[in-house]
This record gives sequence, structure tokens and C-alpha cells, in this order.
Amino acid sequence: MKISNTKKTWGIILLLLIIITSLAFYPSKPQAPIQYYERESGQLQTEKVAGENWLIWLYYNPIGEATLWTFAKRKVVSTIYGKIMDCSCSARKIPDFIEDFDIDMSIVQNQEFNNFNDFFTRELKDGARPIDTSDSIVVSPADGKILAYDNISNSDFIIKGFRFDVASFLDNPELAKNYHDGDLLIIRLAPPDYHRFHFPVSGKVLLSKKIDGDYYSVNPLALREKAEIFFLNKREYSILSNPLFGNVIMAEVGATMVGSIVQTYEGNLVKKGEEKGYFKFGGSTVVLLFEDDKINIDQDLLKNTAKGYETTIEMGESIGEQQ
Repeated sequence: MKISNTKKTWGIILLLLIIITSLAFYPSKPQAPIQYYERESGQLQTEKVAGENWLIWLYYNPIGEATLWTFAKRKVVSTIYGKIMDCSCSARKIPDFIEDFDIDMSIVQNQEFNNFNDFFTRELKDGARPIDTSDSIVVSPADGKILAYDNISNSDFIIKGFRFDVASFLDNPELAKNYHDGDLLIIRLAPPDYHRFHFPVSGKVLLSKKIDGDYYSVNPLALREKAEIFFLNKREYSILSNPLFGNVIMAEVGATMVGSIVQTYEGNLVKKGEEKGYFKFGGSTVVLLFEDDKINIDQDLLKNTAKGYETTIEMGESIGEQQ
């Protein structure tokens, strides 16, 4: 059933009134900053989070949590916001966003944008992200911050005591058996990042699957409170067959305010570094799963993850090699 524009408007006004009231009478708990390792320098940095106050309110305020369960996680909210980001008026947000997050526009192919989603899904100039072309190297499929685990069955995932349940994530217990002792890489894309994703290895796409779900945030502020988000959110995955790395699973996970996941590749024979698709507005995540004994993940990524930190990564950079 379609929702009228009047109802949508009043719904947004009501939500704003709820937020203002809850902030006045139920202040949110302060949260520790998100820190990560900058790969190039090896230095620990603090992340500037887009919409940080909103995230803290949703996940750490009693009224915010109630709103999350009844409203914010719903597809309709992300769809409405995605439509707003498609409007020409949203282009006014672009200059301040670029300045606030110090986005390098010199490597962006097109410098003029019709709306914010046009900017958000921007393409980069050829060569802006060099691809390691060695057959024995796996490259990052996206820009973002990465967590790496070299044995899922022995690794705690993000929050101590919580394990990454492959069967729930894939919604396929039989397929999950192939990755029980395998390797896991999670690349988190924040709103300021380049939001197109690419194939990490060359090969043949055996199948693709879509799984319906909610639209929780995948930001660490949200994951600290609700680690099962990856099994609740909308996601899509493909199985990519490669002679050296076996059947690699590449999954795209939607999140709060992600308008949609768009697949752009054609055919089933693909090349490493080739574009697979893109996310519309919002933070989002790409997950890679490898079968056991197929990949040696780069040691700096494993060490930083073991210490509880993500590492910055760019599409095309090495993340592992043939075992």
C-alpha cells in the first residue's frame, strides 16, 4: 500500500518531535570514539562519524531504541531518504560534505552532480585506484575500513563472545559448511567513502542471491550494541569461482539510509578490479568469505583486528595472497 506524501511528512515531523523530547528528558550515554589504524602510516586515528549524534540516539537512548525497532530500521524509511537524495535540491549538501570530510575530488571522474546520490555514487578516474594484477593476490573490493579473521571457527566477531554465524548470514546451512573453518574479511564503507565495489579476484560467477532484511546501521557505534545486525540486514551475495582461491563469496550488506544495492556487472566471467556494482546513499559493507587453506590474509590486517581495530583500505590494494 502506498503512503501519501502528507502521511510521510507528518511521520517525519512526529519523529523529529520524539527526538527533541527524548534528548531533553532522556540524554544518550556518551560513547567512546571509533579508532582505526591508517594503513600507510601505521598510526592510530579517530574517525569522524557522519550522523554520529543520530546513531548514538538510536542505539543508546531508550526512546531512540524504541524508534529504531518501530520505524528507523524499516525499508520505507531508507527508501524515502533515498528518494530525497535523488532530488535536485539535495545537491546543496555536496560542497559542505566534501569540505567536512576532506574528500579528494581530484580523482573523481565527473565534477558536476545533479543530486547527492549522483555524488555519492561517483566514479573515479582511470588509474585512481591501481589494481594489483598478480593472479596470486586478492585485492580489496572497496574503499573503507577492514576487519580480517583467518579462521572463523576460532575467531570472536567484533564483540567478545559473539561469533560470525555463516549459516545465518548466507541463509544456507549447506553452503555454510564449506566456510566453517574459512577466512572472513569485512570492509565497512562510511558515507564519505567511494561507494562502488569491485571484484577481488577474476573468475566465474556461479550464482547470486538476494536476502531480504532490515536496514540497521553498520557503523561500529551500532555494532557495539547490536552485533547481530549482519544477519538482520538486507544483503546480496555472489559465489565467484577462481582456480587458485576456490569459491569466494562476495556479499553486499545494506544499512540505514541505503537507497539500494545496484549490480552493474554483466555476464558470468569477470576480471579482478572490474566494477561489480554500487551502493546508493548510506553507510554499507562488503563481506568476503574464503574456504579453508585458500588465502593468507595480510598480517597487518590480522594484527590490527586482533587488537580490536579496523584498518583503512583502498580498492585494488592487496589484502591477501594464495596459500
